[in-house]
Amino acid sequence: MSKKLLDKINYPSDLRLLKKSQLEQVAKELRTELIDVVSETGGHLGAGLGVVELTVALHYVFNTPQDKLVWDVGHQCYPHKIITGRKDKIRTLRKGGGLSGFTKRAESEYDPFGAAHSSTSISSTLGMATAKRLSNDKNNVVAVIGDGAMSAGMAYEAMNNAGAMKSKLIVILNDNDMSIARPVGAMSKYLARLLSGKIYFSLRETIKLILSSFSKRFSKSAGKAEDMLRSFVTGGTLFNQLGFYYIGPIDGHDVNNLVTILENVKNSKHEGPILIHAVTKKGKGYKPAEDSGDKYHGVSKFNVLTGVQSKGQSKAPSYTKVFANTLIKHAENDTKIVAITGAMPSGTGLDLFEKKFPERMFDVGIAEQHGVTFAAGLATEGFKPFAAIYSTFLQRAYDQVVHDVAIQSLPVRFAIDRAGLVGSDGATHAGSFDITYLSTLPNFIVMAASDEAELVRMINTSVKINDKPSAFRYPRGTGTGIELPNIREVLEIGKGRLISTGKHVAILNFGARMNECKKASEILKKKGISTSIFDARFAKPLDEKFIIELASNHEAVITIEEGSIGGFGSHVTKLLSDREFFDKGLKFRSMILPDKFLDQDSPENMYKTAGLDYESIVQKVENVLNSNVVIAKNKNLS
Repeated sequence: MSKKLLDKINYPSDLRLLKKSQLEQVAKELRTELIDVVSETGGHLGAGLGVVELTVALHYVFNTPQDKLVWDVGHQCYPHKIITGRKDKIRTLRKGGGLSGFTKRAESEYDPFGAAHSSTSISSTLGMATAKRLSNDKNNVVAVIGDGAMSAGMAYEAMNNAGAMKSKLIVILNDNDMSIARPVGAMSKYLARLLSGKIYFSLRETIKLILSSFSKRFSKSAGKAEDMLRSFVTGGTLFNQLGFYYIGPIDGHDVNNLVTILENVKNSKHEGPILIHAVTKKGKGYKPAEDSGDKYHGVSKFNVLTGVQSKGQSKAPSYTKVFANTLIKHAENDTKIVAITGAMPSGTGLDLFEKKFPERMFDVGIAEQHGVTFAAGLATEGFKPFAAIYSTFLQRAYDQVVHDVAIQSLPVRFAIDRAGLVGSDGATHAGSFDITYLSTLPNFIVMAASDEAELVRMINTSVKINDKPSAFRYPRGTGTGIELPNIREVLEIGKGRLISTGKHVAILNFGARMNECKKASEILKKKGISTSIFDARFAKPLDEKFIIELASNHEAVITIEEGSIGGFGSHVTKLLSDREFFDKGLKFRSMILPDKFLDQDSPENMYKTAGLDYESIVQKVENVLNSNVVIAKNKNLS
């Protein structure tokens, strides 16, 4: 049996030693390897399957890493990782201490820019291309951006800027007619119109066709011929109008054709940006992925032969499904309730809402900034918008949250999914900062659910808030399996609840660390340390009366939250400081996420690393009480 070609490829320099005629076989082997890897690790599969030929062609033509290659969003980079020196580690993908599921500068020189949020590639590569021009560096810069990522305003800001500059920049539009879900908006329809002719040409074929179809007078000017045919096929394009030299659409799975086109573009003397429109198929080459509605965007481990995924069984519903089902119940009774998502209908559960209320669910695409202000506009007309956006993605719309929602005190309801640490997606997708960046804003109500029943109550409460913005956060994964309340149960704004009563230490929990607090309390009880547990529910407004009462009747107060400094604990600190509790000897500790970005791992290991598991709570309580003993001894000595 002959040795596989892929076995000989550890770096792109090895790939470039092969004959062009061997590239189809490399692509076939690379696709098989990708399927095998992700079946063991889980992760993003469909996007990577769609760019196998493109990956091979790019590294064959361009001299990476001297030539810079940036993938956007980055989840399609697994084939790229396999042939850029990481083949031996590829089965550590998305595991603790292993490879990231996205491009990452610290991981490889072949990853010149980390990308895990979409639509950043054109801006970053334009910066690289401009730096190279200023440094008289002749190496190339290439961005690969998906059609879903092209729905974001940042991509057009970058294109508008690039079109007015002379830096040579190559942008490849990877058009697979899919984002995470189906793409939305006018751009997807525009691309579909460009594709309606189903014509795919290389540059050389373009010249040949134009020469055979039209007058030989063009034979002395290939450039005119190309321009004329491109105009003839597409009628001119938006990309031309933005200052890009547009080529396409071309078949993104014809590796030899791709190589020809990329070589011509690489050797072109054209100054300014070039856009190659490549048509690909998400999930290409693996039937279960091709047949899947989301083209196997993100998968758990699966059986390669059947495509069946091995997902953990839980009787408890996911927080996401609890949110969706509760919102549907409210929408059945209130026609003013509408839902908004940014290209994440299934991720946020709003695909369920859409089935019930198709006219009242709005997928704005990967455009969180627009989505938030769109929600603000709806609120001005008396509607009740629920913007369901992952914590990490809401960061992209912070100015709109401040300026368009908070300042105007508009009742937009933010359903913040994936709050806290998220495991295998790592730092880029962790919901680490929303408590801080929202609770600092005037006019905001900020809630966090300690379990799925509390999430229902917070949704119920937010429906009733009609004079200011509100947000409720909840984690990834399943709930605790407790009975859910009805949609009439609402919370009193700014009021928490006492879970258990003790006398030594008050633990103030904000969010989904409640079970860890209870475990810690049981261990501490066996050690003779009595604790009160308080579910704060609100970071803003605080339950000042109850927190002051707890501080008055305990030796120490500890806050715990799945967020960064500046959040719930910081607000409690200010309250107790203003009331001079620290001057009176109260011991206080705030347990938060550490001041560093945590790499991917299992959620359990990540929380352990972060110091937010039950063992860390026990240790924190023991430390704070021991510090009291030390201070008392010192006072006696004096």
